[in-house]
Formats: sequence, C-alpha cells, structure tokens
Amino acid sequence: MMDHPTFERENQERVQAVESSFHQAGKPLSKPGRILIGEGTVFKQGRKKIQQKILFLFTDILVYGSIVVPGRWYKKQKIIPLEDIELEDLEDSDIFKHQWLIRTPSKSFFVSAPSYEEKKAWIEHINECRSSLMQGTSCKPSKKFAVSWIPDPAACKCMRCLSTKFSGVNRRHHCRNCGFLVCNSCSKQRAVIDHIHPTKKLRICSFCYKNINEEKFRDRGDSAGKSSSEEEEFCPSGEENEKVEEGEIGIYSPSNWLDTKNGTWERLSIYDYPKSIPSQ
Repeated sequence: MMDHPTFERENQERVQAVESSFHQAGKPLSKPGRILIGEGTVFKQGRKKIQQKILFLFTDILVYGSIVVPGRWYKKQKIIPLEDIELEDLEDSDIFKHQWLIRTPSKSFFVSAPSYEEKKAWIEHINECRSSLMQGTSCKPSKKFAVSWIPDPAACKCMRCLSTKFSGVNRRHHCRNCGFLVCNSCSKQRAVIDHIHPTKKLRICSFCYKNINEEKFRDRGDSAGKSSSEEEEFCPSGEENEKVEEGEIGIYSPSNWLDTKNGTWERLSIYDYPKSIPSQ
C-alpha cells in the first residue's frame, strides 16, 4: 500500500496542505520520499506562559508552529531534522501534565499532550521515525544539545548572585549555556557555543564564562575568549521577542496518524503505533 500510486498522490496532497497552511512565511516541505506520519496539537512551555502549538511529524523532520486559525492557518514555522532530536520522558508537575523534553542542538523545550496516551503516541512515533531514518540513511545523530531554559516565573531573583530581584528595571536574562535566569550584571559575558551557532557570541552567565575559558585553557593551552557585550545576540528560538499574547491555548483536536500497514490516514487508536516506517 505504501508504494501504491494512490497513496503517493494522497500523501503529496497532505504534505502540500501542511506547506500551504504556513502561507508564504513557511519553508517548502514537499520532498521525494517524505511522508506525513502524524499531526496534532501540543502545549509548549514558553518563557512566560504555556502556549498551544501545532505539531507535524514526517519521516525525516518534525515541524511545529503557532496556531492562528485551527486546521487552516499557522505561523512561526520551525523545522527540526529528526537526527537532531533527543527525547526525554518526564514526570508530571503540578501545572504541566503529560510532559516530555525535546532536545535539539540549537534549543531545547518542554511540551505536553492533553493526555498520557497522546504523549505516549508522540514519543513512540518520533522515536520510530528517527530510528528508521538512522538505519536507512547516512545521517549522523547530534551529540550536543542546547539546555532547556528555566521559565521566567520559576525565579524571582538572579540564580547566580542570589541577591538581585527581578523587576521592570532589573530584567531576567537566560544564560545560553546553562539555561539559568540571571541578572544583567551576572550575564555581561559573551561566548560562542558551537552547537547553537558556529560564530555568534551569545549571552552567558559569569559562572559559565569562567568554566568555558578554563576548558579552552586546558584544551588549547591559552585563555582565549574575551568579553564582548557589543556582539549581536543570537536567540535561535526567537522567544526573547515573542509577544506574550500570541499562542493562547485554544481548541484541542486529537492527533491523527498514518496507518503504515494499510496506507490510510485517519484518527487511529492511539495505541495502534506504526511498526514499519519506510526508509528514505
């Protein structure tokens, strides 16, 4: 069924529909051999609040974005190659249920599903697709991943000096190396973090700056790495400037999955996982 011309045509239509839903702001998603495996809504822990996101799983990439009109219009498209993903299952917290951590080289973030069954489906489908991709191609998995940022409400004062209280004047900043919430005085340093960006100097806290320089000294016999507060700051997630009112939690729709055995696309039992993902 997976090689049937009808399936190929229907899959291409589904992929093109996802591509069109991001309008001109999105990148092309159509590619020979790329198959849409599943789609659904999840909740992402942002810096300031929990936001609803649309999630699309393909045989080689994971795509997510902000919801404008459910089922029709999305924006802020993010594309993550599956070889760059590492998942970690997490226990429930008081306010964030059915959660897991998605790690990538440039950013890591917490997401949750509306139910334990949906969470299990997402984790197993992503791992299945990633495993098949690694076996069927020459892709090499990432070995370094960005830390997950601690959400803004988690700290009312700097997590390094433990004295500066955050306010409208004393703003919160995130160290790109450890993810801690720190004050401006404790995060004046900048350094290149290769797996996030190969050339740009990013904001880091004084503690991490010291550790990075000590590591450079051990590896290369010098203490290269001067502070440069005038360097352009790189925020891979774009969340530093994201408006708080965007991404409000809206209407939840259950996820849909491809039945790879029959080549049909429907709202399956979330326990009916595909066991044979076609290699690329």
